[in-house]
Amino acid sequence: RSRRLDPMQAISAGLTRVGLKLAARAPAIKRVASPSAVRADRSVLSRTMRSNVVPQAVATEQAAAVKTGDAPRWALETHFGYDSVYSSSIDAELDAIEQKCKELKANFEGKMGESLLDAIKAYEEVDIALTKALSYVSLSCDTKLDDDKAQKRKASLFQRYSTISGNQLTFFSLELADMSQETLETQMENSPELAKYQAYIDDVRRSQPYNLSKEVERALTVRAPFAGKGKVVEFYGNELSRLRFKDGDEEVNMEVLLAKMTSSKDAATRYECMKALNTGLKEFERVAALSLNMVAGSWHAENTERGFKQLRSQRNLGNNVPDEVVDSLLDAVKTTGVDYCKRYYALKKGILKNTQGLEKMTWADRNAAINIGTSSEAYTWEEAVDIVKAGYEKFSPTMAGLFQEMVDEKRIDVPAQNGKRGGAYCSSSYGHGPFQLLNFTGTQRDVATLAHESGHGAHFMLSYKQGILQFHPPLTLAETASIFGEMIVFRDLLEKAPTDEDRLAMLMGKIDDIINSVVRQCGFDAFEEKVHSGRASGTLTPDEMTEAWQQTMVDYYGAEGEVFDSYADTSHLWTYVSHFHNVPFYVYSYAFADLVVGSLYGVYQKQPDGFEDKLLELLGAGGVKGFREALEPFGLDPADPVFWKDSIDAHLGSLMEEAEQLAAQLGLSDASHGV
Repeated sequence: RSRRLDPMQAISAGLTRVGLKLAARAPAIKRVASPSAVRADRSVLSRTMRSNVVPQAVATEQAAAVKTGDAPRWALETHFGYDSVYSSSIDAELDAIEQKCKELKANFEGKMGESLLDAIKAYEEVDIALTKALSYVSLSCDTKLDDDKAQKRKASLFQRYSTISGNQLTFFSLELADMSQETLETQMENSPELAKYQAYIDDVRRSQPYNLSKEVERALTVRAPFAGKGKVVEFYGNELSRLRFKDGDEEVNMEVLLAKMTSSKDAATRYECMKALNTGLKEFERVAALSLNMVAGSWHAENTERGFKQLRSQRNLGNNVPDEVVDSLLDAVKTTGVDYCKRYYALKKGILKNTQGLEKMTWADRNAAINIGTSSEAYTWEEAVDIVKAGYEKFSPTMAGLFQEMVDEKRIDVPAQNGKRGGAYCSSSYGHGPFQLLNFTGTQRDVATLAHESGHGAHFMLSYKQGILQFHPPLTLAETASIFGEMIVFRDLLEKAPTDEDRLAMLMGKIDDIINSVVRQCGFDAFEEKVHSGRASGTLTPDEMTEAWQQTMVDYYGAEGEVFDSYADTSHLWTYVSHFHNVPFYVYSYAFADLVVGSLYGVYQKQPDGFEDKLLELLGAGGVKGFREALEPFGLDPADPVFWKDSIDAHLGSLMEEAEQLAAQLGLSDASHGV
């Protein structure tokens, strides 16, 4: 529990996620977030998909103007072999799994030091079986959020899973972690095949200093579905999905409102959307504050009881990243990254002034599209597939082939529909996956999201050979293929841009994404730090959380008047960021991943020969290699204190310079060119 979400929290929470590994203490499903949804807020979630912070609102019918055609659905029943979530074979399989778990406990509890290889193989078999059933149920129910009967069925199955796991499997990772080094070495010598599980063994044993007693760990696991923060967080997510906001005479969900705000060419319309959003969220503040107090209080108790030294140490351990590396990342973003952020929005302010007549820049204009040029504003599904495949093919025929497999085998649920999980994600579903959930409405961002999620899918397909316990890459590398895939598609489209106006619009959209992935995510992290630090001294009021949010905005975007003329109607935006509740201190991973991939792309531009083979080897390694070992062949070392500043300069700085030059050339910029 010190490093992994329990399954009810991780799978049923509905949060798209990157690299949350549930294997050791709780065999379960691994799912990767859409960085668009996660990039959290990539466009105020405009891109709902990729990254990290996808609002848990239910998607609605597509706008009539979008040319999506007959968008395909995923064929879960074909791939998993169940006829529905009510299939009796699911219950029969869980019965068999429970029996296997009892046998595993009877055969190996207290005896791990005698037959470790047999124990790991038996555990692996259980993990594979559980992943099949629970992946199917989780995926299927994500398109049935308005079906109370299906959601009840899912909750019942995961509740049963937690009971089985707590009672029968708690001993496994604890005994492996506690095993003496001498005993482990003897087992490795007697069973050479154990060497292929070395990464998994090391991963489990890293948690040893922070584990509690077997009895306490078992109780925590068994009680999770019934008590504690999990039920409050679940309630928060359900209530968030039910929120509706005023849009003229209509009431719409969050995704529809955000999509309207980011796509509108009219500043007044954008502001009205932001005002409606913030007004609606004010009514939600007590629910959000209750949940966040529970999460922060639980995090504080866990840190204290388990002996973690810093606020983020628990998360960093799960990511296998030293505290000092994360601190270095956050420091670089708060200095160099914030400088670029202010410089970028000053540039954008000038462009919007010259193209849309913007008089005053508010927060509602932050993700406004730069509508210049001739490129299409709407794409059919078939066009999106062709664009992504062409981009992948240009870089890696292997990845292009894997992408086409996902399309042909109906592994992608495409359309935005009522009752469907908002945003986008890619689920690994080991043994039967991968599967992508999208909410495709034909925008250019949707095309980028497809490229991103397909990168995750290709990554999984390449790494499945490592086995269920080791295929999932560490969080520090989990976004490598997804962001890289998105980047190569972006660069391919940029080269084909017919005019300088089109090129500038694309560059501005890309920089929007990077700022949201890097600066905004680290700003989220800073807000979490304020809330968690305050919670250690007692419960925080909604007003105190709002104050922390507003201060963070100033820290990362400047005071009112510096770039943004007004922060009006932004006070309660903290209430809809689901990651604060589901995965504390997770958001920095998006900045980490984006900057690492930006550096990788820089290496590719300078030395393209042989790069594909090295990247495919990295992806195929899954969780077998840590981030330093995996990146060494590329000459990159994120543990180097100067790495992050250099990466920001190379990744964000180069795009900024190109955008500034084009804007000046086109007579659209009022911004200074100095940092």
